[in-house]
Amino acid sequence: MNPTEETLERLAAIPQVTVSRDAPLSRYTRFAIGGPADIYAETAHVESFIAALHIARASGLPHVVIGGGTNLIVSDAGYRGIVLRFTAKRILAAGTRVAADAGAVLQDLVDFAVDRGLQGLETLAGIPGSVGAAIYGNAGAYGHSISERARSVRFFDGAAVRVFDNEACEFAYRESIFKRHKEWIIFSTELALEAADAAALRKTADDIVKVRNQKFPVTMKCAGSIFKNFLLAELPADAASRIPAEVIREGKVPAAYFLELVGAKGMQWGDIHVATYHANLIYNAGSGSAHDLRALIGELKQRVAAKFAVTLEEEVQYVGFGDDR
Repeated sequence: MNPTEETLERLAAIPQVTVSRDAPLSRYTRFAIGGPADIYAETAHVESFIAALHIARASGLPHVVIGGGTNLIVSDAGYRGIVLRFTAKRILAAGTRVAADAGAVLQDLVDFAVDRGLQGLETLAGIPGSVGAAIYGNAGAYGHSISERARSVRFFDGAAVRVFDNEACEFAYRESIFKRHKEWIIFSTELALEAADAAALRKTADDIVKVRNQKFPVTMKCAGSIFKNFLLAELPADAASRIPAEVIREGKVPAAYFLELVGAKGMQWGDIHVATYHANLIYNAGSGSAHDLRALIGELKQRVAAKFAVTLEEEVQYVGFGDDR
């Protein structure tokens, strides 16, 4: 029996784990792009997930853990190895404290808090993806990030399940310690919120969703903004000095500012398009490929680097390309 078949059988023997062979990863990405994984396994149970991860690591086969797939670009060739996914999605409240599993949809968490009159997450309304991914990338909008409310994060470090407090998570703008330790797997988070008027919170959240859906319709095959915005203080002095004051928002410079100036709006590479109304929005207009998506991203990065001597950094993660990051 070859290693793939043997590993498939071992994973399938774990209670509460669903396993499939040659699973199209396009089903698990918002871009709807990506070839098959040799093995795909998912579970909503911590103990079963850890058992599956141990088998994956012992198999000698390449393996990767994915979340909701919002910020994933998967190779057209797929993934020659094992793809694992933790799908637990419970959300619980005790007073102003809320606990959420990593597999919960972020919007479900926002709605859960808003409906209970708990303030602190409403500005995250409409951001696609899972709670685990939001913690991993410190998701945020309108001047607020989930890190402001994350009291603790429960995760697996490869040897044991651990809990970090907020400080230990080393949150920064769209960053966390988990991005630097991709082998660590987030299982859940506890958030500290505040009591507030539910109707007022609902209006705030709904207004934000309305604006976001105009930019990023729910049917659009995209990852939202493709590149991170810049912290003004971290830009090269020459580039920073050329930025109009009205462009700067809360100490940040939108990546779209640079992209517009290099003609990004309306660009296309095959079926991969840049929106005509938003220079930092790349989407799959039909049957786009990962090859074309990466090519367009690369072209935009090259143009901005050549004109401004700054480096655009993707918010997306790559899977199956051999240089995954």
